[in-house]
Amino acid sequence: MEVLSSRVLIRPRDLEASHRFYGEVLGLAVYREFGPPEARGVVFFLGQGLLEVSGRRAASAEADRAPVELWFQVRDVRAEHVRLREAGVTVLRPPRTEPWGLVEMWIEDPDGVRIVLVEVPRDHPLRRDVR
Repeated sequence: MEVLSSRVLIRPRDLEASHRFYGEVLGLAVYREFGPPEARGVVFFLGQGLLEVSGRRAASAEADRAPVELWFQVRDVRAEHVRLREAGVTVLRPPRTEPWGLVEMWIEDPDGVRIVLVEVPRDHPLRRDVR
């Protein structure tokens, strides 16, 4: 698999407390913010990588799942779906285009760590952002 970029995702129990911790206490610089103000996601610079703090960890069956996920940008999510399924990888959710325009697929490693594979389509604004 050719990984084009990656980030670590944290799904905290208290989103605002985690934003304060990583942004104010640790002093990590913000790469980008997204989502509505009451549930905004923040992506911080983390040296050569990125750390995304977004969403909330569910209090249900997912409470036992680690709050950390991995995010890998790949060239072709659908091709990876075929390849990984044939390799016996657990596919939690097959590829689909999200409302925000990215193609995502979810898999997990042997220890249950969720890995999100993401494809940025050619016509997506992330490809045209010249900032």
